[in-house]
Amino acid sequence: MTPRTAPGTPAAAVAASLAGSCALVLLTACGGGAVPEPTPRAGTTAPAPAASAQPTTDFNDADVAFARMMIPHHEQAVELAGLAASRAADPGLAALAAEIVRVQGAETAAMTGWLAAWGKTASPGGRGGTGVPGMATGPEIAGLRRAEGAEFDRRFAELMIDHHRGAIELAATEREEGLNPAARRLAETVEASRRAGIERLEEVLRR
Repeated sequence: MTPRTAPGTPAAAVAASLAGSCALVLLTACGGGAVPEPTPRAGTTAPAPAASAQPTTDFNDADVAFARMMIPHHEQAVELAGLAASRAADPGLAALAAEIVRVQGAETAAMTGWLAAWGKTASPGGRGGTGVPGMATGPEIAGLRRAEGAEFDRRFAELMIDHHRGAIELAATEREEGLNPAARRLAETVEASRRAGIERLEEVLRR
């Protein structure tokens, strides 16, 4: 009698992987673009001789650094955008802020999941974002909170342009040095979408 194929064979695994890939949902630009992919595996190791374990091939230190820096960077963007969503005088700026909250919130959740799967903490030194490029300072945020009307719009646009440029810098480093495919694809999305966001913010400043 010919033995039946048991569930969980390589063919079944491939089919499940393809189905998961097709289920990705896209989001609009500026805030981040596409929803990041599901949490990548923490790594697989090849059979090792004796007691020596082979290093993972799924992520490297650059991937970990990218996620650790981008999480507080995104969290601050969502904080600033939350102010603009309710206080911006320019309707276009308010809509842009809502996109940032929605998209960067999804990106943050994905990166947090990646670090957990890789067995890494969110940040060795906390989540304040010290040394992360493009982060607004305490006085800058305080000034934004005090601003109203057109002055608020101007301050927000200037801060977020710098913030987006910082994200582009982090993403460029990840594309050059990172290993994890999902993290590298997110970096590509971040670069393109933040450049588009800068263009929209510059339009606000010209109005």
